[in-house]
Amino acid sequence: MAGARGGGCPAGRNDFQWCFSQVKGAIDEDVAEADIISTVEFNYSGDLLATGDKGGRVVIFQREQENKSRPHSRGEYNVYSTFQSHEPEFDYLKSLEIEEKINKIRWLPQQNAAHFLLSTNDKTIKLWKISERDKRAEGYNLKDEDGRLRDPFRITALRVPILKPMDLMVEASPRRIFANAHTYHINSISVNSDHETYLSADDLRINLWHLEITDRSFNIVDIKPANMEELTEVITAAEFHPHQCNVFVYSSSKGTIRLCDMRSSALCDRHSKFFEEPEDPSSRSFFSEIISSISDVKFSHSGRYMMSRDYLSVKVWDLNMESRPLETHQVHEYLRSKLCSLYENDCIFDKFECCWNGSDSAIMTGSYNNFFRMFDRDTRRDVTLEASRESSKPRASLKPRKVCTGGKRKKDEISVDSLDFNKKILHTAWHPADSVIAVAATNNLYIFQGKIN
Repeated sequence: MAGARGGGCPAGRNDFQWCFSQVKGAIDEDVAEADIISTVEFNYSGDLLATGDKGGRVVIFQREQENKSRPHSRGEYNVYSTFQSHEPEFDYLKSLEIEEKINKIRWLPQQNAAHFLLSTNDKTIKLWKISERDKRAEGYNLKDEDGRLRDPFRITALRVPILKPMDLMVEASPRRIFANAHTYHINSISVNSDHETYLSADDLRINLWHLEITDRSFNIVDIKPANMEELTEVITAAEFHPHQCNVFVYSSSKGTIRLCDMRSSALCDRHSKFFEEPEDPSSRSFFSEIISSISDVKFSHSGRYMMSRDYLSVKVWDLNMESRPLETHQVHEYLRSKLCSLYENDCIFDKFECCWNGSDSAIMTGSYNNFFRMFDRDTRRDVTLEASRESSKPRASLKPRKVCTGGKRKKDEISVDSLDFNKKILHTAWHPADSVIAVAATNNLYIFQGKIN
């Protein structure tokens, strides 16, 4: 495990040799609803990794620095800060309970010693500052060391406070609260490349915010019909272009992606580009519209491509070609025969996310039974891996898993009928530079590292 940073292979190598690094979370069989991880996000350097859960908490992990006595500790992530980001609320005007669940976390590029991140639940977005304090001031004039106010008549001399070292303390403080701008549930937030603005999207509208202004936002997309009975589609995800601050995309429940340019008009009710794959009439079924709904859309780091995740596949699009995707990768095609039972247990409405590796040469997304899938765009190779505590020995290699659909099953294969649909990998993240991935499986966070043969 020597060589590249973090004990892994360079970000461009996709031989899919992965080994277990860490698992964070309780081993209890009975998982509390509040502990289920709802979002995972690396910061821009990859040295910090944030998770949000259904209980409204944010946990930040920090990557350990190199240690000669423990050469493998460089890749380890340990808890850096934990704080309660959102609390449950009740909207008395609408008799509506607002969950504390964290829907999304997005880091801001680091400008100084402190780190900033945006976190959102269904209605309210908060900007958090995470800073370190290792010194405290002593020798106040008006206060004693224990904080009590001194008697003014006893103050006979002027003291200059001095800074003294103290144990390192990480503080998370809310700097801005952006509220009351969304009627429907927020599903996406995305920081703009100008580092001054960001967007937030709900089912029918997308708003543009300035990071310094909390009391107003600009509505840039509104697809709400005059008569709600005429509603045919909703917004499912939205993201800014990584380099062009005027360009963003949003996906819909109809399987379409619209690219908008804010230079053309203030309200982007007309898109600049429209990405949609024509449906094959021969394969149309009752479930076609449900499974074509896009649950996630992500630009590549280069900004040339984007990928979209629907229920059964991941598609890679070239921004210069709207008619059809450049690549289509089947995630779990073996579930097509199970759509009826997946509809009955509501799994067909699960929203899987997807992510790129640092060089845009590989993509990753989740599946059921704690499986997650990786696709190499150059070689067209793919692999199914499993996040499980059974294979969680330090630096143990992950064995590729195969799902069997026929009657005869080989020794290492798992039957499609024995898949556990309660175990699902909805949230994954890939380190922006190294071969390190983070996978959220219910209440556990698994971290894996690329392996050099």
